[in-house]
Amino acid sequence: MPRLPEISEMITKLVALPSVSSVDARFDQGNAGVIEQVAEWADALSMRLTRMPMPGAKDKLNLIATLGEGEGGLVLSGHADTVPFDEAGWQQDPFKATLTSDRIVGLGTADMKSFFAVALQALSDIDVKKLKAPVIIVATADEESSMAGARALVKAGVPRARHAVIGEPTSLIPVRMHKGAIMEAVKLIGQSGHSSDPSLGRNALEGMHRVIAVLLSYRDELVRLHRNENFVVPTPTMNLGAIHGGDSPNRICAECELRFDLRPLPGMDVQAHRKEIRARVTQAVDGLGLKVEWKAEHGGTPAFETPESAEIVRAAAELTGAEPTSAMFGTEAPYMTELGMQTIVLGPGDIAQAHQPNEYIRLDALAPAVRVIRSLVHRFCAP
Repeated sequence: MPRLPEISEMITKLVALPSVSSVDARFDQGNAGVIEQVAEWADALSMRLTRMPMPGAKDKLNLIATLGEGEGGLVLSGHADTVPFDEAGWQQDPFKATLTSDRIVGLGTADMKSFFAVALQALSDIDVKKLKAPVIIVATADEESSMAGARALVKAGVPRARHAVIGEPTSLIPVRMHKGAIMEAVKLIGQSGHSSDPSLGRNALEGMHRVIAVLLSYRDELVRLHRNENFVVPTPTMNLGAIHGGDSPNRICAECELRFDLRPLPGMDVQAHRKEIRARVTQAVDGLGLKVEWKAEHGGTPAFETPESAEIVRAAAELTGAEPTSAMFGTEAPYMTELGMQTIVLGPGDIAQAHQPNEYIRLDALAPAVRVIRSLVHRFCAP
C-alpha cells in the first residue's frame, strides 16, 4: 500500500500554504500551492488527476482526483481556500500550524484543509481492484468569496457520481439542508448641492431611506410566507450590513450605497427573489431623479436540501450515530446537487472555530472522521 505522511503532518503542510480568497483584491491570493500538494499525495495513491484553471484568475484552480472507474461512485469535496485573518487576534503565525497535546492550531485547520488529509488517509488502504465505482476527491477555488470553483464544475458538468460528501466542519454530524445566500449592493446616485436650498440637488441619502423601508417590508413579508422548523432560525433572514454616503452635513448627499444579504430557505428561488428586490427598490425611488446601480457581491448561492430518505443521508446517520440536521452556514452542496448527486455535508471540526483567530481542530476528531469516510467509500464504491 502507498504511504502518506501522518495526518497531522499533512494538515500542517496544507496550513503552511497560504490560500486566502476574498472579494477584496488586497487580501485575495491563489490556491495553487494547496492544490499541488493535494495532487502530489493523490498521485501517490495512483489517482488520476485533472486540474481545472479558473478563467482570468492567476494561480486559482480546481483539482479532481479519481480512483477507480465505473458508474455511480462517491465524491469527497472541499474548498482549498480560507478567509482572510485578523493578525492582531492571533497568538501565532496563522500559516505555521502548532501541534499541542489535543489540537492543531492554524488558519484553515477546521475550515477546511483538514478534510483533505482525512479523505486521503481514508483512501490510503483502499484496494483499487475492489472498487466497483470511482471515489473522487475534489478541491475547489474561491468558496469563501465567489463560489467560482463550484460554478466552474457545474458549467463543465464534472465530476459525475451518484453521491457526494462536502467535508465542511459539522462535528461529524450529517447536515442535509442549509439556507442559500444573496449578497447585494445598491447605490443611489443623485446630485450634490448646498444644503440651504434642497432644489439645488437630489439627495441620495434620503432616497436610501425609502430603499431601506422597502427592504424591511419585504423581509417581513418573507417571514410571514416562509417557514421551516428544521432550522434554528426557521424563517428567511435579511441583514442590512453596511451603508456609506455623503461627506458633510451642509452638502446634499450625491451618492449612497447599501450592502445587504438575504438567506432564503430551501424551496425559495434565489434569482426570483433577487429580481423582485431590485424591482421593488427601483419603484420606491421612481420620480426622485436618482440613478440606481446594482452590484451582486456574488452570483447567489441556492439553498440546499437532500431528503431524509436519501441513501447517503441514511448511511451517514447510521455510521455516525447522529441525527441528520440543518446548518446555518452555506456550502458548495447545492452545486453538487445540481450535478445530479445525492449530497450531504459532513466533516471533522467545529463550525464555531471557522473564521476565528487561533482556529483549531481537535486531534480526537480526525480518526473518527477517517473511519466514517472510509466506511462511506466501501459502501458506495466497493460494496
